[in-house]
Amino acid sequence: MSEISRDEVAHLATLARLALSEEELETFASQIDGIIDNVSAVRSVDADGVEPMSHPHSIRTTMRADEVEETLTAEQALDQAPAAQDGRFEVPQILGES
Repeated sequence: MSEISRDEVAHLATLARLALSEEELETFASQIDGIIDNVSAVRSVDADGVEPMSHPHSIRTTMRADEVEETLTAEQALDQAPAAQDGRFEVPQILGES
């Protein structure tokens, strides 16, 4: 058992600039202990010969092949725009800045 102390949790809370009550410090200390115990249990599993996985299910990637394709030119992209200026879309101001 890791036994994270209340003082260590208070120190971490100070570093993170969190204001925690005494009750929260005690609660978090026991919760962190539980988390560390669970991680330690997982570390003790013999994983020799197990392939690393990026997903819990055997799936094929859903990403398409990275292929170069023709895209619109700037003129083609702007030809249907309600307003354009200097080769860019012109949109209404929303912050009142000029």
